[in-house]
Amino acid sequence: MSTSRLGALLRRSKTLTLISQLKKGPPSPSPPPSSSSPSRFPSESSILSSSRLASLCSRGRPSLAMCGYRSLPKSFFVPYSKKMTTSATLISTAKTEIGNSGLRVLVAGGPRAQKMVGIWLFGCAAWVFSMVVLGGVTRLTRSGLSMTDWKFTGSLPPLSEEQWLLEFEKYKQSPEYKRVNKGMNLEDFKFIYWMEYAHRMWGRGLGVMFALPCTYFLAKGFITRQLGLRLSALFALGGTQGLIGWWMVKSGLEEPPSEYVQPRVSPYRLATHLVSAFVIYCGILWTALLVVMPEPPNGSVSWVNGAAKIRKLALPVSLLVGITALSGAFVAGNDAGHAFNTFPKMGDTWIPDDIFSMEPLIRNFFENTSTVQFNHRVLATATLISIGSLWMASRKIDLHPAVQSLIGNTLGMAALQVTLGISTLLSYVPVSLASAHQAGALTLMTLMVLLTHTLRKPSPALLKSLASLPKTKG
Repeated sequence: MSTSRLGALLRRSKTLTLISQLKKGPPSPSPPPSSSSPSRFPSESSILSSSRLASLCSRGRPSLAMCGYRSLPKSFFVPYSKKMTTSATLISTAKTEIGNSGLRVLVAGGPRAQKMVGIWLFGCAAWVFSMVVLGGVTRLTRSGLSMTDWKFTGSLPPLSEEQWLLEFEKYKQSPEYKRVNKGMNLEDFKFIYWMEYAHRMWGRGLGVMFALPCTYFLAKGFITRQLGLRLSALFALGGTQGLIGWWMVKSGLEEPPSEYVQPRVSPYRLATHLVSAFVIYCGILWTALLVVMPEPPNGSVSWVNGAAKIRKLALPVSLLVGITALSGAFVAGNDAGHAFNTFPKMGDTWIPDDIFSMEPLIRNFFENTSTVQFNHRVLATATLISIGSLWMASRKIDLHPAVQSLIGNTLGMAALQVTLGISTLLSYVPVSLASAHQAGALTLMTLMVLLTHTLRKPSPALLKSLASLPKTKG
């Protein structure tokens, strides 16, 4: 602002009078202002101390900051600053003014505490992800039934040849050794034992990684009551997961009902174990996202409205992704991947003849290998089409660029997952491809969790602030 304009402003205020009085000498007492005609300017005492103000302004330095700019009401300068305001600065100012009002902040202690808790939770989510992959490899290598007992506190592995022989003798009494691995040598047994032992210890390691930092953050006062309830529920689910795992393994140590049936764990218990792991993973991931991103991406009312429209489509698609993953658990539990190794037909037909060969209908739906694989194929195809439709719909809606990019990445992952599934089927279910397919299912689930999180409705405080922003063209 020019010096002449500044002088004009100061002459219109009582500040110039105060300065002239200070130069002449002590101010003479003046009658108090009438309560019926309040001044629109601040009082002399609210601007600066008289000696400081006279010292600064008498030096010919007409700085508004030095002459009490920060104490002047905002309405004083509004007419002169409107032209300099942009939509970007308005959005930034709105977010600053909101602060944490209207938000359910899960972490106390400031940004540093928020970052620490977020990193810890993302690390726990990555640990669960690796556990799911390791569990898949354990199942594919038929290592899950190698340990015939279970202790809640865990146990040391065999450390001597005598201990290895003792564990091997226990395994020889199991139905899997008698019907599948009869004649296995000690070295082969050590491999499958180490696979199962690593899976179990990795799960216990997750418990330690979760509990110790959580205790530290509680002691520091970083964890709010709402976050504490979430973490307590997740910790309880993790402890229950260990019991579910043993409940699953125990079903495979029982004698099969027929001598022609290979011993394997119950497909229902395997599906329960896998779904529980998925729930724990998604719960930790969602909580971590809430910690580091209390508000979804926004910037305009149009983007918020677009997110609301696409959210109605994304939620049922997310449910379909979860159901498809569940059907994959039954494919694994019934070894249905080996039933038909052709695509797109199942053998020489589109629909197998024995698809409804079992009674009752529920048993046929979950235990018939032909039906289980057919269901998984149909659900996987429907999932890919649904995500593709979601992407097409999003192209016609005004969305935040980050949301638009995330939907595109989700479509790419869905296409890759279908490709992995077909490749696994045509290759007669090798361990490498089957493990990648299972990891792909959890990756797709991760993207859907992230998508639904970014499509959340903003807090009322932010919505009110965005609604008050002026509409800009382009």
